[in-house]
Amino acid sequence: MEHLISASEFAGRLAAFQRNIREAGLDACLVHGNEADFPNVRYLSDYWPIFETAGVWVPARGDAVLLIGPESETYAVQRSMIPRIAKMLCYRKFAEPQYPSIPVAGWRDVVAMSRTPKLEKLGIVSWSITPLPVWLSLREELPEVELVKADDTLRSLRVMKSESEMNCLRAAFRISELAIEAILNEIRPGMTELQVVGIAQRTIYENGAEYEGMPQYVFCGQSTNNAISRPTANRIVPHTMIQLNISARVGGYSSGVGVPVSFGKLPDHQRILQEFGLEAHRKTLDLIHAGKKAAEVVREYEEFVRRRGFEKHLLYGPCHGLGMQEVEPPWMETSSDYELQENMTFQADTFFCDVDFGLRWENGFAVRKQGVELFSEKFMKIIVL
Repeated sequence: MEHLISASEFAGRLAAFQRNIREAGLDACLVHGNEADFPNVRYLSDYWPIFETAGVWVPARGDAVLLIGPESETYAVQRSMIPRIAKMLCYRKFAEPQYPSIPVAGWRDVVAMSRTPKLEKLGIVSWSITPLPVWLSLREELPEVELVKADDTLRSLRVMKSESEMNCLRAAFRISELAIEAILNEIRPGMTELQVVGIAQRTIYENGAEYEGMPQYVFCGQSTNNAISRPTANRIVPHTMIQLNISARVGGYSSGVGVPVSFGKLPDHQRILQEFGLEAHRKTLDLIHAGKKAAEVVREYEEFVRRRGFEKHLLYGPCHGLGMQEVEPPWMETSSDYELQENMTFQADTFFCDVDFGLRWENGFAVRKQGVELFSEKFMKIIVL
């Protein structure tokens, strides 16, 4: 299998993670992932589970072990950048087959495989999605070990992006732009939202994406006021908001390009908010540069919205982290206590809504000393079809 991130970069990630584990006073960390929320496992191994779940055991000193379900061994051997692999029943499919004829490992086998010298405190990474079967098996087989939430030991490494990661993001955004261009060329009144999704899906795969980065957003009419939603068989009609937010995944890294469009002229209240949304989106990008406090960006953005009289339409904003997920830590909020640094990557996510419609402008960027490197700007304009 071709890996877009080099073996040496994966080795560097594991080494840096092990340093963080030692600094946190932990003896090892257990990282969890599933088909939908896979980034922590993939970041360390390039393994992406399907049907089953997966984990990575990383000792403070010793060798990492990829943990998989009983059916995935040949797939994992071909894909994983971690050569040591253990099949475990607690990572099986949700249907819970018993696999009486397949030998599986226990946690003490994993400890031995990884050459973990001692095990008193085990950090759990991906705390919010670690499933109960994994937790219960740890408690049953390693009752003497203290389990500690340890997400920051890995999360801190993923915030800053390497040039290889940036290249994956740039490619993913280029593909999203191609998909939006195809949609704008082919969309017609009367099509369903799902038919438009089909245009996006066809185009991202034709141009090198390995998958969508998130479920494609194609909404028309009142459903555009949903901050989070899914497309349906609702039909596209003229003179109403059509929300596109199109994503692609390349080498594990996700894009998302959001643009509100319409067939023909919008009602005045929708047009006015659309125009302000684009203005606010550009304002966000103007506020960003390395060395600035994230909370300051948010306060200035919210003050800009209030000053212009659009506060009642603001649900959240203006940015969230970007990488292997289209939405990942860190968020920019008034409670954020960190400073922006070069090579941090974010989505400028500008969402406004009213009772009968909503809109989102969205583009990815990397933080630079004097501003931002935009990954997409082709569709940062008002589009009337």
